[in-house]
Amino acid sequence: MAFHRKNPQCSPKQPLQSHSETQGLETAQAPEVVEKACVSSHPPMPGSFKEAPVAGIPSTPETPQSFCSSSMVTMAILSSKSGEGSNSQEKGCSTLEAVSDPKNVPIDALDERAAWLVDFLLFKYEKKEPIAKAEMLKIINKLYQDHFTDILVKASERMEIIFGLDVKEVDPIQHRYAVVIKLGLTYDGMLHGVKGVPKTGILILLLGAIFMNGNHATEEEIWKILSVMKLYPGKKHYIFGDPRSLITKHFVEENYLMYQQMANSYPVQREYLWGPRAHAETTKMEVLKFLAKVHGSDPSSFTSLYEEAFEEEQERSRAKIATTAIDHLGHC
Repeated sequence: MAFHRKNPQCSPKQPLQSHSETQGLETAQAPEVVEKACVSSHPPMPGSFKEAPVAGIPSTPETPQSFCSSSMVTMAILSSKSGEGSNSQEKGCSTLEAVSDPKNVPIDALDERAAWLVDFLLFKYEKKEPIAKAEMLKIINKLYQDHFTDILVKASERMEIIFGLDVKEVDPIQHRYAVVIKLGLTYDGMLHGVKGVPKTGILILLLGAIFMNGNHATEEEIWKILSVMKLYPGKKHYIFGDPRSLITKHFVEENYLMYQQMANSYPVQREYLWGPRAHAETTKMEVLKFLAKVHGSDPSSFTSLYEEAFEEEQERSRAKIATTAIDHLGHC
């Protein structure tokens, strides 16, 4: 399907967002936000299920702590509030103890179970295998079955933000689930960097950041945002590998990002834009909806961003209609 897209070149002197919108877009305070919201800075290593769990009991993860509260990654872009986060999040990880009353389970116990479930979901995604609710219930232990919905929500949020994957119920009758890539993207980065680890979450974060920065972002802005996920230039991440290679090589080679030299910059600096594959597979509206959902708000609350994304949707619709008309005339 052919479509027309615009390639706006916004001047840094003419910021896209209004003052009220841009107040939350700075990421200078992001590390503090994330630190307060993290249950642990060391998530379980994807693929630590070396083989299918026996009797529903997962093998011990290489790093068996809970994930960082994933919504903070995106909220660090949209909000600079550093006072959010529950007391349980601030306390950090604690060893799971026997729970006598299933209705009175500590939050950190649910977080730990969610981390186990994330690891299991990643294992099933890598194997391209369907997921049954019964399997997940075995993973979290029968003691926590009354909290299955809460645990699945936590695990799904972390899959969504950290790895860019959606957990969907594909068969409500048989209670079967599938894990798919978000936003219509077709790239998961499993073969790049650390093998077997989805990298789409980083890509979505970058696409959102570029859109919110006027459709281009400098290297400095890119690294400021990635620092929220503890990704730094020249430092290998224990889950995602070399972030510089991932961004400047793999994402660019896959045509999701493109870069150009900044005008009048000395020393020479790059700025990043959406690549043609990003424009072809997803939209600004989809990215905005994703970020707004994580932030707990409506896309239309970011007025100028929403207007730009809506205009792009209209342009795509007009292009589709024009293409259909041309094809029809060609067959007459």
